[in-house]
Amino acid sequence: MVAPKPNNGSHPSERTPLLASNSDPDDSRPRGEHHGHASVSPGRDYADDTAIGELGQGALDIPTFPVLAKRRSYSHSHWLAPDEDPSTIEERQEPTRFQENGILEGITKPRFRFVYGGILLGYFIAMFDSTLMASSHPVITSYFHASNSASWLSTAFLLTSTSFQPLFGRVSDTIGRRPLYLSGLLFLGATTAWCALAQSIGSFIAARAFCGLGAAGVLAMGNIMTNDLVGIEVRGTYQAYINLFYGGGSAAGAAFGGFLCDTIGWRMTFAIQIPVILLLFVNGLFTTPSTLGPNLAARAGKGIRHAMKGFDIAGSILLAGSVAFLILGLNLGGNVYPWKHPLVITSLVIAVIAFTILLYVESRAARPVMPLGMLHSAPRGNLVFHNFFAQLGFNTIIFNAPLYFQAVKLESPSVSGFRLAGPTVALTICGVSAGFIMAATGRMKWLIVVGSLSTLLGAICLSLMWDSIPTWLATIFLGPASIGQGLSFPATSLAVLATSSQEDQAVMTSTLTLWRSLGVVMGVSASSVVLQNALGVYLERFVEGSDKAEVILRVRKSVKAIHDLRPVQQGQVINAYARSLRLTFISAIFVFVIVNVLVFPIKLPNLKKRPAEEEQQGEDEGSRLLGSDDQG
Repeated sequence: MVAPKPNNGSHPSERTPLLASNSDPDDSRPRGEHHGHASVSPGRDYADDTAIGELGQGALDIPTFPVLAKRRSYSHSHWLAPDEDPSTIEERQEPTRFQENGILEGITKPRFRFVYGGILLGYFIAMFDSTLMASSHPVITSYFHASNSASWLSTAFLLTSTSFQPLFGRVSDTIGRRPLYLSGLLFLGATTAWCALAQSIGSFIAARAFCGLGAAGVLAMGNIMTNDLVGIEVRGTYQAYINLFYGGGSAAGAAFGGFLCDTIGWRMTFAIQIPVILLLFVNGLFTTPSTLGPNLAARAGKGIRHAMKGFDIAGSILLAGSVAFLILGLNLGGNVYPWKHPLVITSLVIAVIAFTILLYVESRAARPVMPLGMLHSAPRGNLVFHNFFAQLGFNTIIFNAPLYFQAVKLESPSVSGFRLAGPTVALTICGVSAGFIMAATGRMKWLIVVGSLSTLLGAICLSLMWDSIPTWLATIFLGPASIGQGLSFPATSLAVLATSSQEDQAVMTSTLTLWRSLGVVMGVSASSVVLQNALGVYLERFVEGSDKAEVILRVRKSVKAIHDLRPVQQGQVINAYARSLRLTFISAIFVFVIVNVLVFPIKLPNLKKRPAEEEQQGEDEGSRLLGSDDQG
């Protein structure tokens, strides 16, 4: 800890003034010299005009206390003194100035537009790639004659993007945001090219897994860099723009994936993304500031290897391993192998053991990749698990809806993809509107509650679909779930920031992203378990004829095979698919009930009232400490 400068020529052991001076707001002295090394008190969120001063250290080694003085705002950056060890130091806040428009000082408007614009377009590409499989997986798996492996096309991507997003966040604290952001873009471009060139289903699934790793870098760093670039008081507005491109990418991937596969081919669908990704890389190379993030290794004056000593490597490996084996067991069981098969049982047992060890390791890790303490606290824990179950239910619907239109209504991949356009546009509009509503009113809970109820209504509508339901009505039934997600997710993103101290905000953001991604993975995987096992039962029950076994095998390998069946057998297969999908949608109802139970009890602050309340708390805190100092 560096002691503040003595005043009026006094000895360094004498105390400095308790409150930092406000007489010169443009003081250009170094921060450590003017304010000392400050840390934000746990449980506080200094989103208003506040800063941190501290008591001087005297001969008796008096401890330092946070005291409020005038300053614009705080970012989520952490820092180290030159003689401190990054493997053991607690994460702390560096006072960071923001301009009047909420943008980080030192960043010009044109440069900010290029950086933030690249982040937004990166969101669009990453989400386009993420949801592309929703309407195109029947085409790709039919090409490779592996329709029963459809879920792996999405889960391979989602598994790596889920497991590595927290890793990117922690590593970026050590080496900075810029290197990982650029690496993520470059890796995403290379692996997207691999997807376009894959010659087997195994190679394609592997390419999708590595593609998820690149997307993890783009998504994680885009979110964290936005937190670095703008203050929380204007984050709602910028969150609205993120929601627009996030939802737009999701809509384009889901709606146009099948169309692109039908028109230019599935290989070119991946190839056309590469020039855009390269453009983003060049933009990021020339505009992204190298100073974003704590840069612990550089600030400590030590190597990256030393700075990474405290990184939770064991937690990262256990997290990825437990999720991977769980998905492996769920996808193989009842689909490729019987549930009693040794490989299925072994995979599930390893998943349970790995997750149990993960809980033990994370409870003792200095910098856990999954902070259990934060998940135990309300309302943050409620918000995180709300997003997990909401994503699980939503992806149960959105991943299987195109299959309903292709297997039951016998539509082409293009048309079935366009069926998702309306719901995804509704999701985008609601997401953007939610951001601006929160910025104007400061209220979040009612958006989360209304959104949660809307998702439940959507699942109920889909579960009630009858055999002769008009296609247009089935399309409308997809709307409520999309509207619900569009309203609730932006509100929960801001709510976890508003209910966390500044020093917790970065890790809470990555934790929320982690559990959202886990929800996506589990939604695709678990719904495939329900669908594939139910489909096997119903096909055995309904399909008749001497070639029954051959028909079932052909149908489970390729959805297109339904078109080639005799009318009687075609009706039997359609009936089996309809009942299986209806049962899958019913399972989403139970998930959305949990979502609503989690969200109703929580209490959230009004962001519009926070600055005045924080200012009053700051004055009370300063007076209390002044009184304590006088008594001392």
